[in-house]
Formats: sequence, structure tokens, C-alpha cells
Amino acid sequence: MKIDGRGLTIGQTVAAATREGSDFAVSEDALRAMNASRDLKLEILATGKPIYGVTTGFGDSVNRQISPEKTARLQNELIRYHLNGTGPLASDEVVRATLLIRANCLARGNSGVSMPVVERLLDFVRHDILPTIPERGSVGASGDLVPLCYLAHALTGQGKVRHNGEIRQTADVLSELGLEPVALEAKDGLALINGTSFSSAFAVLNAAAAAELAEVADICTALASEGMLGNRGHYAPFIHNEKPHDGQRASAALVHELLEGSTLAMTYDQVVDLNDPLDGRHYQKLTRSIQDRYSLRCAPHVTGVLRDMLDWVAPWLTVEINSSSDNPLFDPSTGAVYSGGNFYGGHVVTAMDSLKTAVAGVADLLDRQLALLVDEKFNNGLTPNLIARVADDDTEAGLQHGFKGMQIACSALTAEALKHAGPASTFSRSTEAHNQDKVSMAPIAARDARTVIELTREVAAIHLLAACQAVELRGIDEMSPRTRAVHTRIRKEVPFAAKDRQMDGDIAAVVEMISSGALTEAARAGGAL
Repeated sequence: MKIDGRGLTIGQTVAAATREGSDFAVSEDALRAMNASRDLKLEILATGKPIYGVTTGFGDSVNRQISPEKTARLQNELIRYHLNGTGPLASDEVVRATLLIRANCLARGNSGVSMPVVERLLDFVRHDILPTIPERGSVGASGDLVPLCYLAHALTGQGKVRHNGEIRQTADVLSELGLEPVALEAKDGLALINGTSFSSAFAVLNAAAAAELAEVADICTALASEGMLGNRGHYAPFIHNEKPHDGQRASAALVHELLEGSTLAMTYDQVVDLNDPLDGRHYQKLTRSIQDRYSLRCAPHVTGVLRDMLDWVAPWLTVEINSSSDNPLFDPSTGAVYSGGNFYGGHVVTAMDSLKTAVAGVADLLDRQLALLVDEKFNNGLTPNLIARVADDDTEAGLQHGFKGMQIACSALTAEALKHAGPASTFSRSTEAHNQDKVSMAPIAARDARTVIELTREVAAIHLLAACQAVELRGIDEMSPRTRAVHTRIRKEVPFAAKDRQMDGDIAAVVEMISSGALTEAARAGGAL
């Protein structure tokens, strides 16, 4: 695949992050643009005129000019003094995406970098050479300086990388593969670190994971509706066409389709017909409620927000990973160099602050549905805490507590997700001698969003386990074909809880099904049964 700083997609980035597609080269047009901007940089450098970050110091030190002879060393010093990251190392997926995004942004041809910089970035992607990058230390402007310095450090043959599952010295890995370290020239180091590529890597992976979660949440709602003997009329097209948010309509349509053929979650007319006619009486208590509680009835209005949010988050992120998020920039058509602020992660932070709020709302929705399923006061005749049915005189009577502990754990996970949903963008700090006096906090928001997504997966896993227990107590023969396919997929690895047992392994198994797409695949395939 060719990159040119303009056509990289979220799907391609996610595929590269998971090693499904990792062979990239720079297009011919991009090569010409890169060489032209580098030539302009060298021309201006020869005049002795100051160029920010090339013949001047960085940030607040911009008023200190150096001679052209010192420019290469300046770039190496820039990388060295930012190697102060903390916290856990970024995942392999995040590092792969970061490498590709940074290469693509530089291939746009405005940064004045030497060609070996981009070539080596793509070599790292191709050979899966992954710099060890601490997650913490970036405020999201002037770019992701600290984490990207670890990437730049590795390109010069220094520091450590993960390769073939082992953390090793970068120089040793490059030597084995016959690759030369990059010798930085003027501007190269700054161009590598002065952008949003680390934040964007998290953000792109988050967007893909959140899209999967939106579909999983609708599957959860369908199963919960069956477990609760719900009214699938709440998802009828007429209702949602009259409040036509695209995401809401999509969620409602999916739940409606998933429940087609179910005799557990009936249509509105079927539910109404279960109740006796008044026959002249002035009052009666209905046999079955014709309207479900909000966590079921309003589910499309919650999950739909996440779907709609992804519709604008995805274009924002696509622009971000195909932009010159760098400073300064060179324009060969006019011979001008421009200093600006394209390293600022404003769109990334707003996208991630918004996304994590929507995802946390889905976690809260599923937690509320679970609370109904396990509570005998609200679950329409299911057993308390979804325990297996036993006779009162059975020796096991009174000993089992079913999903009581699972509901407590789910509540804790939901609370943690909601806690992380607060906006990071409002915590901008003035840094670096008040040069960076307004910063985005994009990487913090993106990491928080990743955490919220992980927690919500775990919430969904517990919900699905409980919902499968509930429909099994009702009778799986009454399920719809598509929800039954989901139930069957889960039961391949997790059995019915006939007695209390340790369930952390069950949760992990279903989390993996969610992450891998196995559950959504089962739901889609079930429609063909």
C-alpha cells in the first residue's frame, strides 16, 4: 500500500496495528513533495536566516540562534532531553499505529525531513520493530513530545524495542535485520516528535473498538429484553423514524431485527393481548406490563448517541492522521517557511472526551439492565440473582447466590468508567516557561477513553453472561434465531451456572469474544438460520 499523507484510512491503520496489513511504501508524488520541502529547508538554512527548531532553540528558547553546523546535533539533543516518560509501556497495537501515522503525516511533504526518516518508520512497521514508549508525559501540544521521542530515539539506533516478543537493544535488532540507524539532519528530530501521532494512534483504535461496542450493546439489549419478557414494540421503526437521529434509528433497527421471531420479547399487540379484557369491570391489574423501564425502552436513545458520535469522530480522526501535524512547515511553491500550531491536539481531545462520555453512558445502561435481571422484585418471575431453580425442600435451597457478586462487580466497573468520563481538555496547563500556555491534553483523554472502553467491555461481558442465564431459565426454544446464535456462541466456552462458582474466567472469555468480533459475527450469522 502507498502512503502520501492524504489517503490513509482508519481501517488501514487498525489493520496495521493488528499486523493484518503492514507493508507500506511512500507514493511517487509524496516522494517528490518531501524532496522539494527538504530542498527548500536546505536553501533557507544556507542563507543564515533563523528557522524555528532548525537554527533556533525550542519553545521558549526560540530567541537563541545557532550556526548551521550545529543543527544536526541540536536535533539529537532535542530527543535526549525529552526521554522522561513514565507509566506502563504503550501496547504493541498503539506503537504500530503511531509508527504508521507519523510516517504518513511526514509523507504529506511539508515537514522538510530527509527521506530515510520515513523509510525507516515504514521499515519498523514492516519488520514489527516496536519502540518501548511509556504512556505518560505528554500534554498534547507541542505534539506528543515525550512519547514520540522514544520513537525517534529508536530510529537513531538507540534505546530499546520489542521485537518477536522480546525487549532488546535497538542497535542489535537493526544490525540483525541489516537496517542502518537514521542519521538525523536539521529539522528531522523535531519533525518526528512535533505532532499528534501518539494521541491519534490511541484515538483511532478507540474509535474502532467503540464501534464494535455499539453493536454489542444492542445485542445485550435484545437478550435483556428476552430475559425480562420485554416489549419489542419499543424498537418499532415508526417510533424512531419520528425522532430520526441516524444512530438511534440504527440501534433500534438492530434490536428489532435481533428480536424477530422471539416469543419471549413480544410485539406491543401480543403483549396487550396477554391481558384480559375489562368486560365491564372498572379496574384490573394487567397480567403483563405494556411498557418496559427506561433501560430497555430507551436503549436506542443511549447507544444511538455513541453511533452518531462515531459518525463525526471518524472524519475528524481521518483528517488528523492525514495532516501535517508539525511545525514549522515548508511551502516549496512560494519558497516560504511558516511557523504555526498544527501540533495541537484539539480535535483529538474533543473527540476522545466526547467518545468516552458516550461509551460510559452505554456501560451505565447495561449495568441498569443487569440490575433488573438479577433482582426478583423486578425481573418478572426469574429466580433471585438468576440462580438455578430448586425446590424449597432441596438440600441446595438457600445456599446459592447466583449473579449477586457479578452485579456488584459490574456496578464497580461502571462507576470506574463513569469516573474516567470527565473531560481532560478542561485541565489544560501552562508549561515550558509559559510558551506552551494552552495545551490540549489529547493523550490523556485518549488513554482515558481506552480505559472506559476496556471497562465497558467487562460490563458487557457480565451482562451477557447474566442475560444468557436468564433466557436459559425462560427457555431457549423461545428465543429469536439471532439471539439464540449469540447464546450458543457463549455457551461454547461458558456453561450455565447451575451452582455458584468462580466466574472471573467466564468474564475474560466473553471479553475476548467481544474484542475479537466473535459475538457480533454470531449475531449476524444467526439471521441466516
